[in-house]
Amino acid sequence: MSIELAARIPAQRVSDWVRACPKAELHVHIEGTLEPELIFKLAGRNRVTLPYASAEALRQAYAFTDLQSFLDIYYAGASVLITEEDFFDMAWAYLSKLHQQGAVRCELFFDPQTHTERGVPVSVVMAGLTAAVQRAQTEWGMSVALILCFLRHLSEDEAQTVFTQALPFRDQFIGVGLDSSERGHPPSKFERVFARARAEGLHIVAHAGEEGPPDYIWQALRLLKAERIDHGVQAVQDPELMRHLAEHQIPLTVCPTSNIKLCVFDTLRDHNLKVLLDAGICATVNSDDPAYFGGDLMDNYLLPMQALQLTPQHLHTLAANSLRASFAPPALVQQWLTQLDDCTRAFASA
Repeated sequence: MSIELAARIPAQRVSDWVRACPKAELHVHIEGTLEPELIFKLAGRNRVTLPYASAEALRQAYAFTDLQSFLDIYYAGASVLITEEDFFDMAWAYLSKLHQQGAVRCELFFDPQTHTERGVPVSVVMAGLTAAVQRAQTEWGMSVALILCFLRHLSEDEAQTVFTQALPFRDQFIGVGLDSSERGHPPSKFERVFARARAEGLHIVAHAGEEGPPDYIWQALRLLKAERIDHGVQAVQDPELMRHLAEHQIPLTVCPTSNIKLCVFDTLRDHNLKVLLDAGICATVNSDDPAYFGGDLMDNYLLPMQALQLTPQHLHTLAANSLRASFAPPALVQQWLTQLDDCTRAFASA
């Protein structure tokens, strides 16, 4: 098997191998990919005044102490997104970078409430994002899908409202998720709107167990019927939950560099990614909000490898997990897994 061949890849070739391998990004917020330079470009285009003198001054403000301190700046940055062109430019810029990192699949989170609260219609958001998705598929053959996320610091009634607004565009997104401030906002708060989404045939994911307790993960699984858990690193506090995740191969979309930037762990050496993998859990690595946290998809493979002494076999497992955990058609997933085998075999024998 190619996972065994991964052990034969020379250390100096590992980075090239990881970049060449097919892999999926399953946890990235498109609004969190806005680089300061693009924020200022869009601000100028839309005549939005920012509370920072320059792109560099904005970047210097990226010193976060927890999730909320990040969200405050995150929502300020999103204020420059007003037109269809803005949403296209943002998504296209990120997908272009992801393409260079060997990603064959991307499932993009987007937060319509961040924009509808500012008077930007869902139709504008969808038109811009969908145009970028279609271009990536046409130009590179990249498989890209959209997942609509509800902001958990707002009410369920508000989530119901934006879901109603989004339903005319049902064919343009494949699932719904739950993000924003986790503390004090359990998944149980959104049970009815997720039931409604399931009735529409949408996939279900939810942020849980980033800063919140293992119980939030259980709630996401039992009440929301989540197929994937976003983050989920607090699962290690609950042995029964760990066994459940491993037995049922429920994927966790882990974001190592994000976890460090938001002080979930002090350093990458303290991260529990290896613990999750060694427990047989279907863990994946993802970039979360790369413009703010400074770690792209490649970084989230290679930096934990150095800090946690992961082997090439671990990296192979992470790539394979990302493909299997995606909501892509099974035939396409199998095609990518075969390509992963071929890529690993080629690097091992070179």
